Amino acid sequence: MKKSSLHILPILMIAAVLLLFLACARIGTPDGGPYDETPPRVVHTSPKFGAANEKNVKKVTIEFDEIVRIDNAMDKVVISPPQIQQPEIEANGRRITVTLFDTLKADMTYTIDFADAIVDNNEGNPYGDYAFTFSTGEQVDTFQVSGHVLNAENLEPIKGMLVGLYKIGEGEEGDSVRELPDSIFRTTPFERISRTDSRGHFVIKGLSPGQYRAFALKDLNQNYVYDQRAEMVAFSDRILTPSSRPDIRPDTVWHDSIHYDSIVYTPYTHYFPDDIVLTAFESALQDRHLLKSERPILQKFSLYFTAPCDTLPRLTGLNFNSDGAFVIDASEHNDSIDYWIRDSLIYNLDTLQIQLDFFETDTTGNYSITTDTLRMVSKLTKERIARDLQERLDEWAKEYKQQVKAERRAAEKAAKEEGKETGKQEEDKQERKKRKKSDDDDIEIPPLPEEFLAYKTTNIQSMDPDKNIDFIFEEPLETVDLSKIHFSMKVDTLFEPAKFLFRQVPDDIRTYRLYAEWEADSTYQVEVDTGAFVNIYGKRSEAMKRPIRMKRLDSYSTLFVVMQGNWDDAIVQLLSGADKVVKSVKVEKGHADFYFLNPGVFYLRLFRDLNGNGVWDTGDYDQHLQPEPVYYYPGELTLKAQWEITQDWNPIATPLAKQKPQKITKQKPDKEKTIKNRNATRQRK
Repeated sequence: MKKSSLHILPILMIAAVLLLFLACARIGTPDGGPYDETPPRVVHTSPKFGAANEKNVKKVTIEFDEIVRIDNAMDKVVISPPQIQQPEIEANGRRITVTLFDTLKADMTYTIDFADAIVDNNEGNPYGDYAFTFSTGEQVDTFQVSGHVLNAENLEPIKGMLVGLYKIGEGEEGDSVRELPDSIFRTTPFERISRTDSRGHFVIKGLSPGQYRAFALKDLNQNYVYDQRAEMVAFSDRILTPSSRPDIRPDTVWHDSIHYDSIVYTPYTHYFPDDIVLTAFESALQDRHLLKSERPILQKFSLYFTAPCDTLPRLTGLNFNSDGAFVIDASEHNDSIDYWIRDSLIYNLDTLQIQLDFFETDTTGNYSITTDTLRMVSKLTKERIARDLQERLDEWAKEYKQQVKAERRAAEKAAKEEGKETGKQEEDKQERKKRKKSDDDDIEIPPLPEEFLAYKTTNIQSMDPDKNIDFIFEEPLETVDLSKIHFSMKVDTLFEPAKFLFRQVPDDIRTYRLYAEWEADSTYQVEVDTGAFVNIYGKRSEAMKRPIRMKRLDSYSTLFVVMQGNWDDAIVQLLSGADKVVKSVKVEKGHADFYFLNPGVFYLRLFRDLNGNGVWDTGDYDQHLQPEPVYYYPGELTLKAQWEITQDWNPIATPLAKQKPQKITKQKPDKEKTIKNRNATRQRK
């Protein structure tokens, strides 16, 4: 018996190993069992969901029938009324815990809105939009309102924007913008809040009957009030009165990710208003401070401010005379300023000591004059400049010597060929040996060639008839000699002089523009003589001659936009696929016409130029000023060569939140969380 059992033992061990191997192999196969496609289910809450008279709640616990997690809790979970001291939100196993630190308000409905953040731990099946509710009063308020927050300038949906409500007092008529004090948005936290999703959409829940006004805030310091000018805001004078009615919603039942089984009509409670639109903006009156100062080269230093100002700073040289010392190149709103130093005695100073007097925002939020002392040291030192110059001299000497030697070798080769004919080969050979010994010594290096003024031109190779040519210089000019600028048009085979204007572009001291009456399918020529332009350091421009070819007329498209309604204060902008302005046209007599368009796909945007300054202007909450209204044509326009298209447009026919075409919307909606139907996918394989 002992012998037999010993004989069987190895066989049993081998069988066990094989079974273990097969079992392990089976775990990794696709047929290891069905996927979990059942979303988690709430089995218990504390306090009870929808409970009233819960006055001492410090912790909310929600238990599920499986392990869950919270995706992106900081961005998605919103507690209303807002909590000044941020709560703790944790998922541990099958339990989600929310710890509240603020003292609860009396007679208030509290809502913890998880949106779609709750999913099961294994497959990520979403629980769905979920909001836990309880009340410290006798009843739970259930009204809700919804809408969108859009960027006022380009109607982009804004993700993560805080949206809040203030309730208008009892007994008031609710038809005036003065129902709430102007200061409430700056001093009092929101009463009810929500946060926008990736579509800019928001839902504010737990509202009691009454009247409200809505605001939106990019809350930088998380105190639920508008107390920083850098915060993006939106406000509306619309009075909101929550209401509801029964409704029916069509829901699609999907067989898998591609095929659907049926459409089910589900009754639900429809809450109103659900069409709120808030257009958010940043105030033009930002807090103004000196952001930085720098001196990138000896001849120039720059100042950068955090906000615009109508007045330039006052500069006083402490170790040099600053009177008339600069050519000032300022941006349109004086928030970035370049100072070009004229005098070499000044810019060759290692350090410029400057007293700077400028307008800055004080602690009260108003502009006051501030004095600062600057020490401007060039990033490009004189030692570095001398080293770069020496390197250029060495390179120039090397190239010049190589050129001279090459010329001598060519001359020697020619002389050698000549010597064969005259019999002077031996004499020439001795002369070459003698010259070779002192080849480098007898080459005199001339000065560096003149370094000409650098500039670039635009639209000069292939140009549209409604554009002009810009000359953009690196440094400010001292003189422009118009007699050295020649412009001509090709007639038959010859160039004949043509009329033109050459002027500095307003508010841009380093850009000049050549204006002419351009004709399609024509060739022009611009010729600039040496020294036509001289900058403030005496550097001249070199000679230049370039042809300018205008495109054929039949290569263009034309678009006529016919406005429905009165839009004569509006400017229509033709946009590229990148949402960039291609052309702008003011509406005149109900029309906005675009000529000389290159074929392609375009979009339309319009803004009402209410103050007539030709540019879009932002709003100001303190002045109760909304930004100038912006609208998008909801479709795309395909233009081809030789096409003339007439497009009717009523900018208010489509709701504002649905106007901007998805193709040019940069803020794309997040992918909606759904059950993956992986079992059905497996069966098809």
